[in-house]
Amino acid sequence: MANIKSAKKRILVDRRNAERNKAIKSKVKTSIKKVDAAIAANDKAAAKTALTAAISEIDKAASKGVYHKKTASRKISRMTLAVNKIA
Repeated sequence: MANIKSAKKRILVDRRNAERNKAIKSKVKTSIKKVDAAIAANDKAAAKTALTAAISEIDKAASKGVYHKKTASRKISRMTLAVNKIA
């Protein structure tokens, strides 16, 4: 355990930020699963609406620094291609 006041505060801040990041990542993963489920069901309309919501969540995560900008872009690109492949 830290003895210095600033180190103790740092531990608290890191814990809070880790919980925030974990919640944001969980939201992103859930939204991606919804898109994947719609793709698996071959439901283009549901996939498009889920994709829109997922893109929004991913962009929010990238803007907050949870995901790197290029990681977010890659995730969005792959999901969009998968949705567009549905007949």
